Amino acid sequence: MRPYEVMVIFDVGLEEGDVNAGIDRITALVRDRGGNPGRTERWGRRTLAYEIKHRSEGYYVLIEFTAEPAIVAELDRLLTLDDIVLRHKVIRQPDLQSGRALRAEAKRRESGERKAARVKAAS
Repeated sequence: MRPYEVMVIFDVGLEEGDVNAGIDRITALVRDRGGNPGRTERWGRRTLAYEIKHRSEGYYVLIEFTAEPAIVAELDRLLTLDDIVLRHKVIRQPDLQSGRALRAEAKRRESGERKAARVKAAS
């Protein structure tokens, strides 16, 4: 499972219940397919940098989750087809416990231990 976050811009003309239903659909899809939905941040109504579908404002929501890549592909497809979503972007977050990060940390620790041993031997 990999960590992701998705930024969704909903149509600002929607009722609060419609936005909640859209968020619930996203988290339900992730949960039903074996992923783990995480924190949801509602950024609220914001002015867009440029018009999207003839709208100058949107309702921003950031959702964090962990899932397999196949789930992310399905989520991307769902959000593309959803009429209440003006724009979305799914971003994979860096793995804090990935093999590469762990190897780099072990290498730094080993290097520090060798330096300490050299300093101790020189004294």
